[in-house]
Amino acid sequence: MEGFFTPEKMLIPGIIVATACVAWTLEYRFPYQPKQRIFTRKAFWTDFLWYSIGFSLIMGWVINAAILAPIDQATGWSARQTISAWPVWGQCLFFLVSHDLFIYCFHWLMHQNKYLWRIHELHHSPEEIDWPAGSRSHILETIIIQTVEFGPMIWLGAYLPIVLPFKALTGALWGTYIHSNINLNAGPLNYIINGPQMHRWHHSAVIGDQMRNLGTKFAIWDWIFGTGHLPKGRKPVYGLDVQFSQSNIFLHQLLAFRPWQGDKERDITPEATEQA
Repeated sequence: MEGFFTPEKMLIPGIIVATACVAWTLEYRFPYQPKQRIFTRKAFWTDFLWYSIGFSLIMGWVINAAILAPIDQATGWSARQTISAWPVWGQCLFFLVSHDLFIYCFHWLMHQNKYLWRIHELHHSPEEIDWPAGSRSHILETIIIQTVEFGPMIWLGAYLPIVLPFKALTGALWGTYIHSNINLNAGPLNYIINGPQMHRWHHSAVIGDQMRNLGTKFAIWDWIFGTGHLPKGRKPVYGLDVQFSQSNIFLHQLLAFRPWQGDKERDITPEATEQA
């Protein structure tokens, strides 16, 4: 085990753990939904232990070993070092912005296409939203998103010792931030970067709300393409019409083919949501 727990290798996990502790503290001290539970909410430990930790680590290894590395070996793309001459900060910025735009477009498509919705609805199944709940995702959605996220870095010859950890860390921290149950008013920043004030509306049970605030890190995509949404006078009610049991959470992650029941069944009117 010598060399396994070096400062360099423990830096990113340490930052993620510290961020999670800060998020929990703020959720407890300044909750947006005061009655929302933390450690005792439904499926908390499933989201925390499996999706946030176990599934993330396993899928990172699987995607690299089964998809990214074989494609690179077959094509030799990384040997061309397409962007290796770029400054490292430029590489980081390029992948940060381009992938975020892809996420916005793919996210929009998952809400428009009934087949893609089947692999995305698992992410909308939590009835209480906190940062571990935000890590709940289907295996196919994870494969698609992480392949597009990390593949180009390898294939275009980015400086991986910095660019890859930067992108992975940014994604983990931002996912924690936007799904946290923190009562935060970001003001004008809501028109530039995404945060919990905007993203919680995307997890609303109202279909009209779900189709809005599709961005992840940058809110500018939503305001540019007309999907920005910050209603007043009510609070979102989370979840779907379908109740996901503990076993169904795992089953749906693998199969994602529950019986077709139509959009109307998950259409909750704004009048039925909680008043602010």
